[in-house]
Amino acid sequence: MNLYGLIGMPLAQSFSKKYFTEKFEKEGIPDAAYELFPLENISLIKNLLATEPELKGLNVTIPYKEQVIPFLSGLSDEATEIGACNCIKISNGRLTGFNTDAPAFKQSLLPLLQSHHKKP
Repeated sequence: MNLYGLIGMPLAQSFSKKYFTEKFEKEGIPDAAYELFPLENISLIKNLLATEPELKGLNVTIPYKEQVIPFLSGLSDEATEIGACNCIKISNGRLTGFNTDAPAFKQSLLPLLQSHHKKP
């Protein structure tokens, strides 16, 4: 089983589990599950990793996007530059952090830009 999930606190408002469960099913991705992992404190990520060895990746939400960085093995250039991580790839015990918020925000704004918004 490939397990993915969301860490943060609180998570009651999150639609992620429903979204990814439906996405895995719709796209025919076998042996994949998505769970919510509310953490009272970011240091509990160590316990989560120890008790959930099938974890392949995590999304990170408030308040841990910055606090998770010391627990990671590495960061993408973008996450380093931004100083925040919202996506973690877990492979061979190595946790690599990424920031997908900034590129998504940029892509959502690009269609709205007019010629007078762009630098020459």
